[in-house]
Amino acid sequence: MPRGRIDFDTVRDIGLALPGVEESTAYGFPALKVHGKLLACIPANPSAEPGSLAVRVDFDDRAELLAAAPDVYYVTDHYLDYSAVLVRLSRVNLDVLRDLLGMAHKFVSRKAPSSSPSRKRGKPKSRNE
Repeated sequence: MPRGRIDFDTVRDIGLALPGVEESTAYGFPALKVHGKLLACIPANPSAEPGSLAVRVDFDDRAELLAAAPDVYYVTDHYLDYSAVLVRLSRVNLDVLRDLLGMAHKFVSRKAPSSSPSRKRGKPKSRNE
């Protein structure tokens, strides 16, 4: 079954429809971010195959994706310690890409910034306290 060409413009169109997503860059390459946090980008590291997309997912989801479709998803040594999977855009279909970006959006959104306890303890008290 022939597929339409999927590129970063397609990724952008899908991503910008998700709440809080904005167009940005990461290491000089096109990226999508949610409230400043990376969602997906064109991989900057040369270990990624041309025509790939790096998408933020948790490590369990990444393992499932890699096991289910190793022709579509992969990681290189550079990305092993990052909560991301590399996607061959030429091998993913539109519905799967939409689902993947939705998964990434949930992952990035739930990782809300929090004040670390050490920062709270380290705050100097005023003289009136």
